[in-house]
Amino acid sequence: MRSGFYYEGHCHGVASTLREYINAHQDFLSPRISGSPRAVGDALESLVAEKFDSFLGDWCGEYSSDFSRRAMADMAFTDREGFYSVVDVKTHREDTKFSMPNLTSVERLARFYETDANVFSLIMIKYVVEGTRINVSEVLFSPIEFIDWTCLTIGALGWGQIQIADANRIRVVDRYSRRAWMLQLCEAMIAFYPREIVKIQNRVDRFGEVKAYWEAKEDVWI
Repeated sequence: MRSGFYYEGHCHGVASTLREYINAHQDFLSPRISGSPRAVGDALESLVAEKFDSFLGDWCGEYSSDFSRRAMADMAFTDREGFYSVVDVKTHREDTKFSMPNLTSVERLARFYETDANVFSLIMIKYVVEGTRINVSEVLFSPIEFIDWTCLTIGALGWGQIQIADANRIRVVDRYSRRAWMLQLCEAMIAFYPREIVKIQNRVDRFGEVKAYWEAKEDVWI
């Protein structure tokens, strides 16, 4: 059971159309927001969401972009084969030295992928700003399981957050096996959690020392 939209490469055509569309619209940035990567990112996300269903063409059945900031993604669509894709839009300003964007919770993704027809995908927009003009050099559109694990890392938030290790370097392996990718995720988490246990134990030991210090200290603030 594989999505034709992704495994036949139709997502790349949509990515190219998005790049052309954004570069053709040079009137959506103001001097007030052009200097803020976060504000520019929000503006790009809104620009994409407005027309994204039309870029999908006849692949798109149902479409929604009405999600909260804490939701798993920014947009979602059900394609003509019945696959349900949630799409996380990320942006990267290329003149910034380093960026490690969060993608999703490992536990949330594990539950989401218990349904074979679900797809968590990423749109990454790489750009530079000149004044109030934006130039998009690349748009990547891919399911998360096509992103090579050499480009990913785990952040210590909740169950763990899948992060892009460096937004300047993202390697996509088209038609990669979801099963193989999820097994790699499991291996990453099995290695990650013991390291976190050691960190937590060190913190427990540290505040044991702090407690002993304050128990022995005279209360001079009475």
